[in-house]
Amino acid sequence: MKKTVKDLTTEQKLRLLCGKDFWHNEDLNGEIPCLHLTDASMGVRMPDVKNDWSGIPSVAYPSLQMLANTWNMETVKKYAECVADDCLDRGADVILGPGVNIKRNPLCGRNFEYFSEDPYLAGVMARGYISAMQAEGAGTCVKHFCANNAEYNRLQQSSEVDERTLREIYYKPFEIALEAKPLSVMCSYNRVNGVYASEYKKGFDVLRKEYGFDGLIISDWGAVRDRTASAKAGLDLEMPFNEENYKKLVRDFENGGISEEEIDACAERVLKFARDGGALKKDKKRKHSLDDRIAFTRECAEDAIVLLKNNGVLPLKKGKSLAMCGWYARPVQRPELVCGGGSGKVERLTPMFDMLEIMQKKHGGKILFEPAFSDSGVDDSFMVPKTAVDNAALCDINIVFAGTGANIESEGFDRQSMKLSDAQTRTILDTASVNENTVVVLFAGAPVDMSEWIDEVAAVLYVGFPGEKGGEAIANVLTGKVNPSGKLSETFPLSYEDTPAYNGYSDSKITVYGEGLNTGYRYYDTFGVPVLFPFGFGLSYSQFDYKDIKLKQNGKTVEVGFKIENLSDIDGKEVSQIYIRALSSCVYRPFKELKGFAKTFIKAGQTASVTVKLDERAFEYWSVANDGWRIEEGVYEIIVAASAADVKLKAKLEIGGKK
Repeated sequence: MKKTVKDLTTEQKLRLLCGKDFWHNEDLNGEIPCLHLTDASMGVRMPDVKNDWSGIPSVAYPSLQMLANTWNMETVKKYAECVADDCLDRGADVILGPGVNIKRNPLCGRNFEYFSEDPYLAGVMARGYISAMQAEGAGTCVKHFCANNAEYNRLQQSSEVDERTLREIYYKPFEIALEAKPLSVMCSYNRVNGVYASEYKKGFDVLRKEYGFDGLIISDWGAVRDRTASAKAGLDLEMPFNEENYKKLVRDFENGGISEEEIDACAERVLKFARDGGALKKDKKRKHSLDDRIAFTRECAEDAIVLLKNNGVLPLKKGKSLAMCGWYARPVQRPELVCGGGSGKVERLTPMFDMLEIMQKKHGGKILFEPAFSDSGVDDSFMVPKTAVDNAALCDINIVFAGTGANIESEGFDRQSMKLSDAQTRTILDTASVNENTVVVLFAGAPVDMSEWIDEVAAVLYVGFPGEKGGEAIANVLTGKVNPSGKLSETFPLSYEDTPAYNGYSDSKITVYGEGLNTGYRYYDTFGVPVLFPFGFGLSYSQFDYKDIKLKQNGKTVEVGFKIENLSDIDGKEVSQIYIRALSSCVYRPFKELKGFAKTFIKAGQTASVTVKLDERAFEYWSVANDGWRIEEGVYEIIVAASAADVKLKAKLEIGGKK
């Protein structure tokens, strides 16, 4: 029988509003389904009894930032299906993800867990992820609502954001993601305009009353300061169980501090969460075998790796001798070097890859290796680059494996710098000084300042945190077995000092989002600030030519059609991006905004026709004066681009009438 709040005692209803323990909802002694919630969206971090943090090994997928770099919704779909199958294997009911927080600050420690600096891309990726995962039997929890864009003092920090910016930038990915009807939404730790996110009634009302979300709103673990205040605001479930908070909630109810109607509203949604979550995996069978899931980590990484620079040295030619250096090439004893840390870290199921062994199999020939620096190069006292320099001088091509890792990028703290450690920088510069064919393979979950060495190297391959079979994926791209097709889902600025976050006001308690709508490429575009690599950028071993743009209005939809020709003799995939620019707006609009994209496979010498549909919402802005979305009459430019800085085609469209 389907239980409702009418079937429960007051004590039972109050108890439902607090978790049963660290990972489960209260089940009232088996009267309702007990769901197992677990981290994280890049695989299953299922804690064991002895080690609550590391957990039981499971398939470790490329980080979400890598998934976004694929710009491929089919890859997103399979990724989510595979993680859902892992949930079925591990007995997990709900994954605490995906994370759709905007990458406002490139130093945020959790950026590797988030999709993009762009709200449209983040929202569309999350929507596809949620749909696929829940269809495969695992629930989702979209996080962190909202304006959680740094780890520094996250338990108290107040994000000061104006209403229009919230609507267009920080709410937007949630708005799009909620179209897939996720089981739950998680609140963040921080304050939003002075109010704790767990007590953010204004935001919760937007989710429910405007976006139509009828699922559970759950706290991040330990984010509730006052259980009564959060329940009155609309936060349904506090996690994990906190006895002190629960006792205060009971006292407040007995003293009239919270009404039975308010308790009922939260309890009813907890019941629905338990019921719907329990039903998701009923009769579900694994769609992908474990071996297929592990193999998919390679496929996903291959689709995501971004070739940032190439003077022709890549792909590697057979018979060329190689010098390799850097601990990141052989992180067998330090797996944390090639992944992010915190609740997003998954204990890998297979042995850590060894690039030396893989490259010996895939490339062959003479390969010399030297670690050059210790661990992640933080401790410069153990820097030993001489042999690496000698090796580089003796070989045709020199490859430096460098990066960050879980000790630098993690939940709980932010990066101190966008630069690599001095030991790594010196290794790149010293080896490049004796070998003009130096390639840098970069493991990192966020942008890196390359200003000291980018002009000295021949190629840069950005491999992010690539998952279980990332080593094979890297080798396949280096050797040309795979043609790189990933593009950046965030801008790589020249330096941190060039970012709007650096120039904004912040102290120990407050961060003012003074840039407003100008996050990421919107800022660099609008103010003409040069960048190292623009949003949406990525090279290929193919060359593509765009032509023949045509616009077709069909009711409230605009179809953008164009052709892409592969001019090379190599099959390849190209990510095309559709931006909109309002040419005569009476309110401020960023220079251009992403509103559509496509990833297209094009055979060598062939031409593909691409069509991207834009609905009317692509043209709207949030009107502060009218407290609602509006579409201005006027002329809009439809821009087809290979990146935010590489415009290929343009066409103009006139829109009349208001929404």
